[in-house]
Amino acid sequence: MDRESRVSESQSREEQGHWKSTKHVLLLAYQSFGIVYGDLSTSPLYVYKSTFAGRLQQYQSKDSIFGVLSLIFWTFTLIPLFKYITIILSADDNGEGGTFALYSLLCRHAKLSLLPNQQAADEELSTYYGNGHFARNIGPSPLKRFLEKHKRLRTSLLLIVLFGACMVIGDGVLTPSISVLSSISGLQVQVKQLHDGGVLIIACTVLIGLFALQHFGTHRVAFMFAPIVIIWLLCIATIGIYNIVLWNPRIYHALSPYYIYKFFKDTGKDGWISLGGILLCITGSEAMFADLGHFSNASIRVAFSCVIYPCLVLQYMGQAAYLSKNFSDISFSFYKSVPEPMFWPVFVMATLASIVASQSVISATFSIIKQCHALGCFPRVKVVHTSRWIHGQIYIPEINWILMVLCLAVTIGFRDTTLIGNAYGIAVITVMFVTTWLMALVIIFVWQQNFLFSLMFLLFFGSIEALYLSASIMKVSQGGWAPIVLASIFMVVMYIWHYGTCRKYLFDLQNKVSMKWILTLGPSLGIVRVPGIGLIYTDLVTGVPAIFSHFVTNLPAFHQVLVFVCVKSVPVPYVSTDERYLIGRIGPKSYRMYRCIVRYGYKDVRKDDDHFENQLMTSIAEFIQMEAQEINSSSNVGSVDGRMAVVRTSERFGSMLVMSEASENGYGEDTTVQSSKSATLQSLQSLYEQESPSDSRRRQVRFQLTHEEYMDPQVKEELMELVEAKHAGVAYVMGHSYIKARKNSSFLKKFVIDVAYSFLRKNCRGPAVALNIPHISLIEVGMIYYV
Repeated sequence: MDRESRVSESQSREEQGHWKSTKHVLLLAYQSFGIVYGDLSTSPLYVYKSTFAGRLQQYQSKDSIFGVLSLIFWTFTLIPLFKYITIILSADDNGEGGTFALYSLLCRHAKLSLLPNQQAADEELSTYYGNGHFARNIGPSPLKRFLEKHKRLRTSLLLIVLFGACMVIGDGVLTPSISVLSSISGLQVQVKQLHDGGVLIIACTVLIGLFALQHFGTHRVAFMFAPIVIIWLLCIATIGIYNIVLWNPRIYHALSPYYIYKFFKDTGKDGWISLGGILLCITGSEAMFADLGHFSNASIRVAFSCVIYPCLVLQYMGQAAYLSKNFSDISFSFYKSVPEPMFWPVFVMATLASIVASQSVISATFSIIKQCHALGCFPRVKVVHTSRWIHGQIYIPEINWILMVLCLAVTIGFRDTTLIGNAYGIAVITVMFVTTWLMALVIIFVWQQNFLFSLMFLLFFGSIEALYLSASIMKVSQGGWAPIVLASIFMVVMYIWHYGTCRKYLFDLQNKVSMKWILTLGPSLGIVRVPGIGLIYTDLVTGVPAIFSHFVTNLPAFHQVLVFVCVKSVPVPYVSTDERYLIGRIGPKSYRMYRCIVRYGYKDVRKDDDHFENQLMTSIAEFIQMEAQEINSSSNVGSVDGRMAVVRTSERFGSMLVMSEASENGYGEDTTVQSSKSATLQSLQSLYEQESPSDSRRRQVRFQLTHEEYMDPQVKEELMELVEAKHAGVAYVMGHSYIKARKNSSFLKKFVIDVAYSFLRKNCRGPAVALNIPHISLIEVGMIYYV
């Protein structure tokens, strides 16, 4: 009986846990409607109109309608359902999705990154290898060796990723235009006297209001988004069923692929060109993967399979059933197919759904810009975290107003959803094509599957998307040039910024101060050491930057404690707080010189943090204690070859990675330790958080440090000196650099560096503002970089 009771209790707990998990998935699936599916659900507003634009209008027959519906059904089934829901969603990067997530995975599993500041210590991050992805423990494939060997191929890969990102930015311009204009144009069905100019004015007013409200953040109205999209989906599905029953109950025959064959046989080249309009039925599919970080694989799959897919298929079938009997209404096919009593409620819901779709794409554009900046490929911009509760929800003022101007220019310039649809189709299919190629590499390098499986994936989905891309390119002259021009402009900006940033870093790397020169200066560094802490900001992750020697040469005095701070991005989505600070020592202990590398993921938001100094001092104090314990616990230290050793210490300190760059004088140039927060210094941390510099406070600090019986005397002395320096004050030292091309450089390089890159640096946010450095404590050192 006891055994049966225990089995019953175990089964009950499993059922309860399963129910909680199911409830959580359903809740996330509900929330995903307002964020992920706004763009996809508004596609029926303009798909048929865009498809039958141009010469295809002459094929006014039931077979042509059936052929278009069959193409829509199978495109909608193969791309969103099979490609994204079944395969792509499994390639997440620690729960994050999108083009940059795939590129990040590739850079971590193969040496494809072009960022010059990557370290072996980054691989110790808990999120570096995760979600079932394997470390590089299997022999490299020939393709992997080939890509790693040729820098031009790695550069080409980065350019492809950036081009896909630029097309997503193009989506941020085109989606609001086509969604809002399509929904507002429905007024002409009921208000006959409303001309196109009136529709344009209303649409532009809605767009201006949409962009003007961005700075409030979507979290204030996010609770309304999901119900709007769900009601909209149920509404259009009901209208679809109504039209099927009323106009053509045999429309389900069009789901047969036979009608695709018959359609192309009858229409020929005109049918192929019409694929650019059919493509619009899958706009927003990329959002299922790009917005994965806010939800989960299971929730996205449940929402799409159970609601999105059947509702949209029913709507497309119903609209086709109506058109099969009323082909002359093709220009307003959606609103014409709505029953008369339902028009105004449907119009209101369509307008609200288009606003939701636009809002989601604009927010995604902000995230893309943020990720490009993390890759060192976009100028510094202001990033505002708009929500305390929703992680990753950001607002970028400069980009918001640029998008608004571009969106209004597209709306006023084209004035026709067909032309905007031509542009939109090229942007959408380009992003999908880039995702397919990156996914094929992920299958080989990350999933470590057979090359043939990757090739089959690439050939199957790549050939379908190549067919749609070729049809879209045929419409370049009919509006399709817009996303290409926009993407090219953003690409030029990104590449110039990336090139200039890398050249500046290489200059710092080649001109860093040698350890031999520092050692010859002695513990005082040949200057007067004044009380306080000097934080010297640099891009270098190893060595001493030239700015330091330039400063002490002109002003021979510096603080008693020096910390070289490097803020860098790593190819992971998020870095936990416990792993953010990588602390090390430069030179002998008596020099009191430390290094702090502050690491952020490509989706981390660097919020204003008033406790940076306290966290930094606490981390340095922990490093000092851990370093002493490492020396005393030599039995725990593995063999050191002068470059790197992994140390496993007691449970209190966790694991840490020690890296050293041996110098010819026998001193480690840079010893770096990564650790978790130690409980031994909680009292010290509480003292840091109190900024009172009074003598009684300093005496209390000295008293607490002196009475730590387990502490080595040298450690006590160093910690007390650190606390004294903290209370004396902290100064921030940054380089105010001027980048110039060498005199013997080519004309193109001089133009890129002296004109274009210089223009971007002067018009973007300064590094001190981007890093939230207090202006009152800032010291800038002027330097000229000849790259």
